Amino acid sequence: MNHANDLILIGATMLLALGAHAVGQKVHIPRVTLLLLLGALAGPDLLDLLPADADQSFDLITQLTLAMVGFLLGERMSAKDLKQGKEALIVSLVVTFVTAAVVTLAIWWVTGNLVAALLLGGISTATAPAATLDVLRESGANGPLTRLVFQVVAIDDAWGAILFSILLVTAGILLGNGDSTGPIAMLHGFVEVGGSLLLGLVLGLPMAWLTGRIKPGEPMLLESAGFVFVAAGLASWLELSYLLTCMTLGVVVANRARHHVRPFRSIDGVSEPFLALFFFMAGYQLDWLALPALGALGVAYVAARVTGRLAGGYLGGYLAASTPETRRRIGACLMPQAGVALGLALVATERLPELGYILPLVIGATVVFELIGPPLTLLQLRSAGETGKGFQEEPDE
Repeated sequence: MNHANDLILIGATMLLALGAHAVGQKVHIPRVTLLLLLGALAGPDLLDLLPADADQSFDLITQLTLAMVGFLLGERMSAKDLKQGKEALIVSLVVTFVTAAVVTLAIWWVTGNLVAALLLGGISTATAPAATLDVLRESGANGPLTRLVFQVVAIDDAWGAILFSILLVTAGILLGNGDSTGPIAMLHGFVEVGGSLLLGLVLGLPMAWLTGRIKPGEPMLLESAGFVFVAAGLASWLELSYLLTCMTLGVVVANRARHHVRPFRSIDGVSEPFLALFFFMAGYQLDWLALPALGALGVAYVAARVTGRLAGGYLGGYLAASTPETRRRIGACLMPQAGVALGLALVATERLPELGYILPLVIGATVVFELIGPPLTLLQLRSAGETGKGFQEEPDE
């Protein structure tokens, strides 16, 4: 079998990602947005630049990418880091649940479809740590608000992924699974969540023990990638959540491995090409004809997510005893949304293809939030008087 087209597509996409990174720095548009737009332009509804079978391997790309993303999210759930960032822990939890609740209620009210509302509620909790951290670095921000934003964006995607996994199972229970209804469907849901956690734990313990032992002081990429991909494959084979399994794997390694940072850096180092392909092909699958019909629903989703972030940020800041200035502004700093949201949308449409409109809705909303989110974050930091003070990767307490 000749894979010339596949190789050209992969190489061209990586070069496009490189170009998008360079252009994005000049025009201050996130690379994710540019790759999505390029993929959408190349899609069959517009320029139709790719071969007809170009998207046949997208499911594999999605699973590989999200397996790595889930594992990397697990690093953020280190018990030591959570204990040191109690304020961020409270704020991130409240923002996550309030945003999910507001979006779920709004979408349910607009569509009358509780399943779609639950899934979009879970997807809405995801943010874009890279875009937010770029704003902090470029503005030289430092202060209480900066410190809290830095800590919250480090963990809130993890809460969102956990909540989404639970809501996805709940959606399956509400719809029924073939002949599985009522108690049987509920048991299936518990088995899926519990099985995912157990599989991640079973694989995570030997991975944590092995880390750094083959070559003293540092793990090899082979062992890190091997465990992550085996975990994702076994989860799919057992009909469990590969996202939740890989995230649990990461949590175990982050808390048990002596050299826990190094396996995450190994995976982080190889994830870039997969992410580039993932964003480009997600844009390629955008159904332009479906966008007009999603107008009211898209507006409701965007408005509800903005409301949820603002309300959740204020409530979370109040419960965490943040300063009045911080609690007023923290929610507005958490608007950017990118890769994790797209990944969750793809998982949702993969599991429930009858809700195929979720993907174009989330792609459209991601572009909106990636365009308005970073400037809004910068505005809040400037209004708080924290820009130009020298950003630190580990802000002062």
